[in-house]
Amino acid sequence: MAAGATVEQTSDKAMPAGGGGQISIEARVSDLVRLGIIGLFAYWTFVLIAPFALIVIWSAILAVALFPLFAAISRLIGNRPVIAAIVIVVGCLVLIIAPLALVAVNFADGLQGLVGKLWTEHFALPSAPEAIRDWPVVGQKIYDSWNQVAGDLATTLVKFQAPIREVTGVIVAKLASIGGGVLSFVVSIILSGIFLTRSARLADAVQHLASRIGGDKGVGFARLAGATVRNVSRGVIGVAFLQTLLCGLCFAFFGIPARGVLTFVTFILCIMQLGPGLVLLPIMIWVWFSWPPGIALAFTIVAVPITVVDNILKPILMSRGLSTPMPVILIGVIGGTLSNGLLGLFLGPVVLSVFYELLKAWAWPSPTALETTPSVGAEPERV
Repeated sequence: MAAGATVEQTSDKAMPAGGGGQISIEARVSDLVRLGIIGLFAYWTFVLIAPFALIVIWSAILAVALFPLFAAISRLIGNRPVIAAIVIVVGCLVLIIAPLALVAVNFADGLQGLVGKLWTEHFALPSAPEAIRDWPVVGQKIYDSWNQVAGDLATTLVKFQAPIREVTGVIVAKLASIGGGVLSFVVSIILSGIFLTRSARLADAVQHLASRIGGDKGVGFARLAGATVRNVSRGVIGVAFLQTLLCGLCFAFFGIPARGVLTFVTFILCIMQLGPGLVLLPIMIWVWFSWPPGIALAFTIVAVPITVVDNILKPILMSRGLSTPMPVILIGVIGGTLSNGLLGLFLGPVVLSVFYELLKAWAWPSPTALETTPSVGAEPERV
């Protein structure tokens, strides 16, 4: 009897275990079904918002970068956020979009003219100026070498005209997307103004979401991301735009030929942290050989400060010790431009810099890195 009772007790104890295993399997299947449904809706949502994702991301970056200015203007006019946002949007459209559109259009016209010459087989390199022959000792040699290189290069371009035409076809396609990029930039600025008017709610939402994902560290990473966006936007893109604007005005005032192409190239070099010197130095050399000494001296006096102004502004604008290496900026500029056109030229370095700073803070954490960064919801940098 005792043995029978023991067997029954063992059977009774084994039954719940088997039933528990069955319930556990059903629970896992239910969890997988739920995850599958959530993943399906997440993928579907991503497909729906993908065409607008870049514009929304760039609008958020602009809102974060412009928030200190927005807060100052709002306080100045009596805490009227809507009017402050309108002022910022109009100012950005006038000061950024108009020059950017003019430079992009001039750049596209210049390249299209070059492409047209290649297609019509009327491309020729300029010959050396006659004044070079009068230089002492080396004048005649430079004159002959210049003309020889010009003739050989022109002959080579004609010989390889078929592959060059294929490349120029790709260039023309890229040029056609410049107008769309400028339009996307306009929409991003307008949307950033809307974000600024909702800055308090958006800041609270970001901080709450970061806290739900990573707790205190998540909030610290969100603060670091906001500080990096502000630093890179002001110290890299802001300074690059200022230097490019000064170069464009200088080119227009002195009547430099092909100034649209030169200004666009200067802007790209400035964003890459290479500076405008790679454009201004050859122009200064050409000016001294082609213009009267007085005008050449005036151009040099104006161009030299423009070349070094970034060395003064960057330490002021890039605060809190955040410094992104130049290769990261360079990869962001090239990758962003190749993948997303004109908008990617601005978006690439900012996004890659944020990723670099977050990765560095996660892999090599500093005891005070996340604590000393201003809060996402703190004043005056609440966005």
